[in-house]
Amino acid sequence: MALSLPPESYLWFKTFHIIGVVVWFAGLFYLVRLFIYHVEAAEQEQPIRGAFEQQYGLMERRLANIITTPGMAVAVSCAVGLLVVNPSWLQQSWMHAKLLFVAFLLGYHWLCYRLMGQLQRGECNWSGRQLRALNELPTLLLVIVVLLVVFKQQFPTGAATWLTVGLVVFMAASIQFYARWRRLRAEREAAHAG
Repeated sequence: MALSLPPESYLWFKTFHIIGVVVWFAGLFYLVRLFIYHVEAAEQEQPIRGAFEQQYGLMERRLANIITTPGMAVAVSCAVGLLVVNPSWLQQSWMHAKLLFVAFLLGYHWLCYRLMGQLQRGECNWSGRQLRALNELPTLLLVIVVLLVVFKQQFPTGAATWLTVGLVVFMAASIQFYARWRRLRAEREAAHAG
């Protein structure tokens, strides 16, 4: 017996899939930013360091468990619904590529939970700089997935695509350079003050 869904099912699945993706990515973007603050709190003296670490840990858990993971669950479950409504998409190469990048995102989500646990236990060996670089990964994956969904079989490889990729890389590099500049400036100011 075949599953029969109402005609508007596609639109409902699509609506909640988009909402889930937006919530999921908002959480992923901010979660790693909190990790950066958490790691950098270790540079503070006690009791400030302990208070910051405790507060960041609480914020991380709440963000991950109340926003990020539920957003992922909605996005993935509605994506399954979309594939049930449109099973022919599973025969198309753009969907294979999209699912591969979504698998990378799920791996990134898992890595965030792993890092969060390490931070909670005081065992995280990642530097703020490494976490800043990690924080750029979901942006790149988001751009690729959106391009795949919008263009499907006609994935663009022209100048506009490379310009978009270049802008994303430029933004990521700019953030890294700004963070380095800020850190070096703070070190110089501390050296002059001391």
